[in-house]
Amino acid sequence: MAHIESFVSPHTQSNGQHQPSTFSLEGKLALVTGGGTGIGLEIARCMATAGATVIITGRRESVLQEAVADLGPSVHYLTNDVCALDTLEDLVEQIETTHGPLDILVNNAGINMKKPALEVTDEEFSRIIHTNLNAVFALTRVCARRMVERKSGVILMISSMAAYYGIDRVVAYAASKSAVEGMVKVLASEFSKHNVRVNAIAPGFIETEMSRTAMNSDPDRRDRAMRRTPMGKFGQPSDIGHAAVFLASEGARYITGASLPVDGGNSIGF
Repeated sequence: MAHIESFVSPHTQSNGQHQPSTFSLEGKLALVTGGGTGIGLEIARCMATAGATVIITGRRESVLQEAVADLGPSVHYLTNDVCALDTLEDLVEQIETTHGPLDILVNNAGINMKKPALEVTDEEFSRIIHTNLNAVFALTRVCARRMVERKSGVILMISSMAAYYGIDRVVAYAASKSAVEGMVKVLASEFSKHNVRVNAIAPGFIETEMSRTAMNSDPDRRDRAMRRTPMGKFGQPSDIGHAAVFLASEGARYITGASLPVDGGNSIGF
């Protein structure tokens, strides 16, 4: 298994005792949905490197097994389809029975489809809304009930540039991510008094295997994305992972209801 270097160097108090960094996740338990590949994999990696025990979920057991072998002994997996809403209570119960109380939920699992709006069927639209919105809320509700009762927790959503401005051929995806942005604000408002924070990360154009395939098949789209990004490059999945560690840490303890663009300036570019 791969050795994981410390994400943040803990410092030592004057009495010689170990004192974790403000940005450490040492002793925390995190659940990352869709954690076997892409952005979810790197969120899991960064959180494990920061000291958390991480549970990743997904539908393909072989992918999860490969991810765990890569990420190291502090990462575990459970096969689960977040779209099967009636399984989510049992999923969280199994995690907490085995590993203890969940401190962090990362709603990363999601799907997309590129298709002109007039050609999108009701079934296709509903499938994306169910995966990216209904399932996200259902799992958040299960975890938040426990976090609210314990007066402690962090919930992270994955948003998108599609919630910030119009992008052709992703009408269902944009609708789902725009709704997630609104949900973050409401949940943050409701849960704040219980010391449970809710935030979103909005990735810009991040270089994953899926995005590379999509961009290579549409060079014009790739060029437009690059021209709009002031930093002049695509991000890496680890950029999202580091942002997730920050928002889950004590360093972000006064941040809730926010959506953090990790986009090389894409959302403010022209």
